[in-house]
Amino acid sequence: MNDILCPTNLTTASESALRWASAIATGSGQGITLLHVLEKHERHGDLTELKARVVAQAERFAGGINVRKEFPEGDPLKGIIAGSSQGHSLMVAGTHGPRGLRQSLFGADILKLVRHVAVPSLVVQADSPAPVVRRILLPVAGHKDISTLLDAVCLLARGFGAEVQVFQVMRPGEDPSAQLVKNKAAMTARFQAEKIPHREANVPSTVFSIGFAEQTIRYAQESGMDIIAIMAKASDEYRWIADAEKERLLMNGAHIPVLCAI
Repeated sequence: MNDILCPTNLTTASESALRWASAIATGSGQGITLLHVLEKHERHGDLTELKARVVAQAERFAGGINVRKEFPEGDPLKGIIAGSSQGHSLMVAGTHGPRGLRQSLFGADILKLVRHVAVPSLVVQADSPAPVVRRILLPVAGHKDISTLLDAVCLLARGFGAEVQVFQVMRPGEDPSAQLVKNKAAMTARFQAEKIPHREANVPSTVFSIGFAEQTIRYAQESGMDIIAIMAKASDEYRWIADAEKERLLMNGAHIPVLCAI
């Protein structure tokens, strides 16, 4: 399909996701698959009315874009994961944050979702700003393979004409690992090769924290970043604190969308 997968549960969070999916589709020349997984209680209700609401959502937030509507049956988490393997280039999903409607999927379990889908994911919140992307913040990751994340960052940077800032927190007396150094060089080389505007942001540590999420969010907010790009799974270096750090980024209080890859 080579289009954008956008799960919907017909809430404000999924409306925000569809706005972002529409902007990305416009910039990249792609279509959208709007996916609503029919749970048991919905299959015994008025499907005509429910499907009409999905169609109305597509017309309101993705007018002029080719939108496929799909209604598989089953568990929402499993249905979205299965749908992500059908040739999409990206998933855009909404979250209500740690509390709110449908917390089991679109809230606390959003980290589980982005770690199991087959494509990179852009997670937006119900209160995320309008889809205008001028700057993407890319923290240096210590993973052995960051190619899928770089592919996704380049897709969005090209589509929006955005600048990428390669971000690293510099802690006094702490030398970066060989993998971090290697990945930072690979990021820079990729952006140079694709002529994507970029620069390094090496920031002294100013936050007393075991991880890097708090300072990353603070820098992103203060510097006007429109997206933060991260690896969804933990690296070997920070596996023991990864879940809390990833969740803090995904549900950040600044409502900045987060691009994830595995």
